[in-house]
Amino acid sequence: MSAPTLLAAVRDGTPLVHCVTNLVATNFSANALLALGASPAMVEDQAEAAELAAVAGALVVNTGTMTPERAEGMRAAASAARDAGTPWLLDPVGVGPLTWRTDVARRLLELGPTVVRGNASEILALAGREGRGRGVDATVAVDDAADAADELARRCEGVVAVSGPVDRITDGTRVVHVHGGHPLMGRVTAMGCALGALTGAFLAAARGTGDDPVAATVAAHAVVGACGAAAGVAARGPGSFVPAWLDALAALDARGATAADTLIDPA
Repeated sequence: MSAPTLLAAVRDGTPLVHCVTNLVATNFSANALLALGASPAMVEDQAEAAELAAVAGALVVNTGTMTPERAEGMRAAASAARDAGTPWLLDPVGVGPLTWRTDVARRLLELGPTVVRGNASEILALAGREGRGRGVDATVAVDDAADAADELARRCEGVVAVSGPVDRITDGTRVVHVHGGHPLMGRVTAMGCALGALTGAFLAAARGTGDDPVAATVAAHAVVGACGAAAGVAARGPGSFVPAWLDALAALDARGATAADTLIDPA
């Protein structure tokens, strides 16, 4: 699992990452992808989403802002990605306490996402257990969702990443913990959504390097955590944290990515 190799592959290949994401996260996710070196495309309409998903380097589906039209676009894009062999990530934002989007997310799960990324409450709810979520906020710890994450990964034959102070990533057999980050990451909106988008970029890069989705997901989390720690040193508060984080992401080099690898702790 090598963050430097995958980072270099992203910057050399500039993969197109198709995001069907929420209104709060669209601009921030696009800027994060650009800072990393990828190319963002925010296309959600059913008439275009399937066409783009079939040719993109990766697809990211985020349920943060839901309408019937968006749900149709998500399903069309995910179905096209599956048929084309495009790696895709499901970010089940807000599932659990909100019934309709939970149903939509579970139907999307049937289309075989390469990666599912969420907080502990969202992963528990998506797995059919009691998540006790509060909107987009987790109210349970990462380790409380460990069994559900392992089960969900085996069921969808993919990777499940549970985000928290220490991220837990599993394919149902292997487990990797990723440390790092900064408390200010929890005080700005759309950090998790940006993490999902960047994971999409690493998934696209992994197709060319021969790395598997676990390695790509771990590398993305390590890079985001390393840049979060760096931004936390420079920032004076949430308002200055976001530009500092984007700057850290854009400035990340092989040495910094190598340092990010030190945050990875195979279980």
